[in-house]
Amino acid sequence: MALMRWFPGREIDRFRREIDRIFDEFFSSERFPALGVQEGVGFPLLDVYDAGDKIVVKAELPGVDKDDIELVVKDNELIIKGEKKKEEEIKEDNYYYSERSFGSFVRSIRLPVEIKADEVKAKFKNGVLEIELPKVEEARPKEIKIEVED
Repeated sequence: MALMRWFPGREIDRFRREIDRIFDEFFSSERFPALGVQEGVGFPLLDVYDAGDKIVVKAELPGVDKDDIELVVKDNELIIKGEKKKEEEIKEDNYYYSERSFGSFVRSIRLPVEIKADEVKAKFKNGVLEIELPKVEEARPKEIKIEVED
């Protein structure tokens, strides 16, 4: 007669993995595109680049009103807060689905150099927020002259 052993921990772990797989498939980006955020990417989507004497951040904020955006620079970090408000309430039965997202958001960016927080400028046009963060003098690139020896 063969002796069978049962390992409940192994069965529980297999059950947990199966439940995780079911949830991952159900909440996939194909079924719910608004949930399909790429790893390491948040909202708003950003471009951050060095423009010599300043760091420039461009943030896509479609559907967000300028008055619903808050910018904070603290401890060499830029924080963009805001809210995308729902424009209308549709109460009809023939609404198929909605992929547009609404609600509050926060995005923080660690700045690569020290900046002059009191001289930061921001412009908002056509759903794109452009933030100019001037570098402190020590962080600006300096050209070094090379002397020629005879």
